[in-house]
Amino acid sequence: MELWHIRGGRKLDGACFVQGSKNASLPIIAASIICPMRSELMNVPQLRDVDAALRILRHLGCSAEQGGGDVYIDSSGLSGSAIPHSLMEEMRSSVIFMGALIARCGEARLSLPGGCQLGKRPIDLHLSALRQMGADIEEDGGEIFCRASKLRGAEILLPFPSVGATENIMLAACTAKGETVIRGAAREPEIVALQGYLRSMGAQVQGAGSGTVVISGLRPEKQAVCRIIPDRIVAATIACAAAAAGGQVELRGVDPEQFSTVLHFLNQAGCDIISTNRSVRLFSDGKLQGVGELSTAPYPGFPTDAQPVLMAALLKAQGRTVITETIFENRYRQVPELRRLGADISVSGRVAEIWGVECLHGTALTATDLRGGAAMIVAGLASQGETVICDDGHVTRGYERFDMRLRSLGADIYLEY
Repeated sequence: MELWHIRGGRKLDGACFVQGSKNASLPIIAASIICPMRSELMNVPQLRDVDAALRILRHLGCSAEQGGGDVYIDSSGLSGSAIPHSLMEEMRSSVIFMGALIARCGEARLSLPGGCQLGKRPIDLHLSALRQMGADIEEDGGEIFCRASKLRGAEILLPFPSVGATENIMLAACTAKGETVIRGAAREPEIVALQGYLRSMGAQVQGAGSGTVVISGLRPEKQAVCRIIPDRIVAATIACAAAAAGGQVELRGVDPEQFSTVLHFLNQAGCDIISTNRSVRLFSDGKLQGVGELSTAPYPGFPTDAQPVLMAALLKAQGRTVITETIFENRYRQVPELRRLGADISVSGRVAEIWGVECLHGTALTATDLRGGAAMIVAGLASQGETVICDDGHVTRGYERFDMRLRSLGADIYLEY
C-alpha cells in the first residue's frame, strides 16, 4: 500500500520534462515479438505496467531488460505462446500480446486482461477482427485460445475507434498474406507511434493518425530503434495541477497538439497558455472559471483519461461545469472521494455537474483507479491543510516518480511506500 501525503496551498513554479508515454510503450513492447530481432526503445517510463510487459516477454523466452529510460529486447529466443493469468491480470494492455503472438507463432493462449475497473471494456472487436483474418478462436470462461495456420489480409470495419483493437489488428496483419485495411481505426498519437516502430521493423504500414490504416506485409530487419513519445495524459495532469494550485509551469519535450483539447478548456477556465512545437507554458492565479459543458470523445476529442484531472482542477472554479463521459460508464469513481474534500459534484448517469466552491479542505482519501488517483492529487494540491491518499499502486502504474516531479515544481508532496 502507498500513501500520498500532500499539503496544499503552495503555487507551482518551474519547468520539467514529461515522461515517455505508457500507452505508447506497451503496444510497442508487445510488437517486438512479431519477428526475431533486437529492439532498443528509448524514453520508456519506469512503471509497474512496463515491468509487467517485460516480465511477459521473459516468460515467453525473450530477453528483456530496462536500464533507466532504455529498454533492450531480443525476441529471437521466443519459445512460447501462452501467457498465464497471473501476468495477464496485472494490466489491461496485456491483451495486445494476442495479435503479436498469433503473428509470430500462429497461436496465442491467454486470459481476459486486468487493469482499472472502469466498466465494460469488451475485447469483442479484437476477436471479431482476428476471425475475419482467418483465426479460429475458442473461449472457455476467462480463457481465450487463438489459432491460425496462416492469417490472411482483410478489410475490417470497426464500429467504434477502439485503440486496443486497432493495435491488435496492426500487429497481427504484419505477417498476414495480402493487404489488411482497417476502416474506422483509432487516430490516437499512440497509434502513429506504433506505426513508426513497425516501419522500423520492416513492416509496410501507412495511414496511422487517420481513420484508415493499411498494412501490407513485413520484410524483417535485424534491429529496430524507437524513441517513445511524451505522455500526453501526464502532461495534461501537470497542467491541471498548475491550473488548480496556481503558478507558472513549463512542460518541456511535449507536443501541445496531442493534448490541445485539455489546454483549450484550461485556457477557457482562465489560464494563460503559450505553446511552441515542443513546450507549453501555463500561467494561473488559481482563480478559475467554470467552462460550461464538455464531453469526452475518441481522439482528437477530449480524452477520457484527462476527464478526472480536469474535473479536479475545476473544483474551485467559479460557476458551473457539466461533463458528459461517453467512453467509460464508471469513470466517475473519484467523485465520492473529491466530495470529501468539500467539492460540490452531482452525478446522473454519464453526466457530472460541478459547481465551484470557495475552499477545499484536506482529508484522508482512497484512490479508486489510475486517473482517479491522479485527480485526488490535483485536488489535494489546491486544498487547505493535508490530504493523505491511500493508494493500492494505482497512480504509480501510469506516473513515473510523480511525487518527485511535482516537488521539483514546488509542491509539498511525498510518497510513502
